[in-house]
Amino acid sequence: MEKNSQIENGDHEEVLEQQKQPIPLLTPYKMGSFQLSHRVVMAPLTRQRSYGNVPQPHAILYYSQRATKGGFLISEATGVSDTAQGYPDTPGIWTKEQVEAWKPIVDAVHAKGAVFFCQLWHVGRVSNHVFQPNGQAPISSTNKPVFATDFSKFSPPRRLKTEEIPQIVNDFRLSAINAIEAGFDGVEIHGAHGYLIDQFLKDQVNDRTDEYGGSLENRCRFALEIVDAVCNAIGADRVGIRLSPFADYCNSGDSDPLALGLYMVEALNKYGVAYCHMIEPRMKLLGEKFQCDDSLLPMRKAFKGTFIAAGGYDRDEGNVVVAENHVDLVAYGRLFLANPDLPKRFELNATLNKYHRETFYTSDPVVGYTDYPFLEINS
Repeated sequence: MEKNSQIENGDHEEVLEQQKQPIPLLTPYKMGSFQLSHRVVMAPLTRQRSYGNVPQPHAILYYSQRATKGGFLISEATGVSDTAQGYPDTPGIWTKEQVEAWKPIVDAVHAKGAVFFCQLWHVGRVSNHVFQPNGQAPISSTNKPVFATDFSKFSPPRRLKTEEIPQIVNDFRLSAINAIEAGFDGVEIHGAHGYLIDQFLKDQVNDRTDEYGGSLENRCRFALEIVDAVCNAIGADRVGIRLSPFADYCNSGDSDPLALGLYMVEALNKYGVAYCHMIEPRMKLLGEKFQCDDSLLPMRKAFKGTFIAAGGYDRDEGNVVVAENHVDLVAYGRLFLANPDLPKRFELNATLNKYHRETFYTSDPVVGYTDYPFLEINS
């Protein structure tokens, strides 16, 4: 009897020990030179509260609320020039005033012990002339407009001349330098979701006949020139890129997304960038996820750096893809927006706050921004 009791006690202790083991999402991970304490990434989230394209003091609280020691945050999409804007009150990082405004925000995130990258953005044709300098047409790889339900939302774009493209590449380079000046640990190049870089990558948009159009190699040239310039400016270990080869946001689809994704990650390997951040194929259109047979796994296997996936993950799905080594890190958007203490809630398997879509893009400095409640944990 005594022996059986010992076995039972041993089994019980083993169960207790297993319960203490962190879930896969909360295991540590080394992303290049950055030591992360968990794998729950705050995805870049446009919030439209940077009045006049300048980051505001209320962003200090917003980002620091979501920062944890060893956590990884990616800023909202941040414009690289005065032609990069397509929505009201989105931040930029091309002026001295903007750089100075970012500094206390970055400092607050670092004070919590988190790693913070700035997402660099140019919307291209996803814009209206009212957001453009002198009311000019938005620039793009093409002169084909975005066909939206509200046709007044996006203005017909102007196709960039070949000789103008180096200037746009340089805008990304200078903005990356500015981001480091502001204190960011690195930058994420936004090459997804139908914005300017994606407009070059995708064959359903890019109708160019110069060296930036036609073949897969040519369509990827612009993106890779930006990667090259930014890596040379701030170091490849401080550079990530976001891609959505399977998505069709803003009429930006591709006839062979798998080939596009594989070509890009294999090219990125040559630069040694810190990470590749890809959107799940199930998020083909803006909104909810749907079932599909496509997978990011071929890109994950081909890419040599840190691989981040985003696209409607919940806690259980995130744990599974990390445990099965399909990804290194999982980016959460809407859940992180509504749950500033998301890693803690995942640890405790606690109930999540519901997000309020109607306040995603309002200009209020508090409502739907810094007023989502934290867990009340009795000590």
